[in-house]
Amino acid sequence: MRHFPATIKRMTQRTWTPEELAVYRDTAIRLREQDREAEKERRERAWVAARAAAELLRSRFHATRVVVFGSLARENTSFTRWSDIDIAAWGLAERDSLYALGDVMDMDTGFEMNLVDVNVCKLAILESIAREGIDI
Repeated sequence: MRHFPATIKRMTQRTWTPEELAVYRDTAIRLREQDREAEKERRERAWVAARAAAELLRSRFHATRVVVFGSLARENTSFTRWSDIDIAAWGLAERDSLYALGDVMDMDTGFEMNLVDVNVCKLAILESIAREGIDI
């Protein structure tokens, strides 16, 4: 690993031929398109998971409103393999809040899921939910 910076230096000092640059550019474009397709599919699966969480919150904990916010709610941003699902819920009884959080986090969806109880969250989070949230 000691030679890593030297390797980077040699690579950046190298003169690339137009053909090599064209191959690099074409490969980068192809990989980005594959990433976009994977992100689209991941976003669709995330919406299914979010709706399942909303149903759980309504049926088991009597949530009166459930909202998705964060990266899933923003259409113009990527929903990458590192993105999670942010959900806010209204109408949770105080005694059920932690149980609801645990049940949502324990759902086997393939996504990290975060639940915000609007009765106890910070004002900045409420403002974010109001700005970009989507009722589900």
